[in-house]
Amino acid sequence: MAIDSLLAQKNMSAYRCAKESGIPYTTLLELVRGKTRIEKCSAETVYKLAKLIGVTMEELIELHQTPPRLEFETFKGNAQHLLKRLGDLEFIIQLLEENTVRKYWELKWYPEAFYLLAMLDYLCRVNELKLCGDYNDIRGTRLPEMCYPKDIYLKQELYPGMDLQQILDRAAIPEFARFNIYEVDIRDVC
Repeated sequence: MAIDSLLAQKNMSAYRCAKESGIPYTTLLELVRGKTRIEKCSAETVYKLAKLIGVTMEELIELHQTPPRLEFETFKGNAQHLLKRLGDLEFIIQLLEENTVRKYWELKWYPEAFYLLAMLDYLCRVNELKLCGDYNDIRGTRLPEMCYPKDIYLKQELYPGMDLQQILDRAAIPEFARFNIYEVDIRDVC
């Protein structure tokens, strides 16, 4: 979670945070904008910021760290394997408890956020569960273009006369298609 999100939760501007914490405004602005990593700040800066926000220094550093971003096909495969390992209900519970969709959304990793939200919505539908309303703001958006698996592009090269897109669009799971992501089966993993 970025510093700006933490400050927003406290209804605090960067300017007010700088004034109240004693951290130079330019230093704080660099952190908020992501130009400076918190791990590179002095212990004093991390301490002052953590104290003002109400977390430990370790928690602040942990909250601010960004996981490495995987190639989207790898990300999808990992999510599908996790579903297979946990089962529908445990997968749903883990997504909701860890607020994974929102974390990816805040990182601006939109394909990942949409993919997990589509999985969540699809699993809720097939298990006849009520949708979680926490993500309604995300549900109203979508990727600007349809995102197909890489092998689809290869098939289109091999069969240029076929209207693969029309065939694919009819087979797509509606919860994924709503976000412009093509997916036909989230359970077909080895």
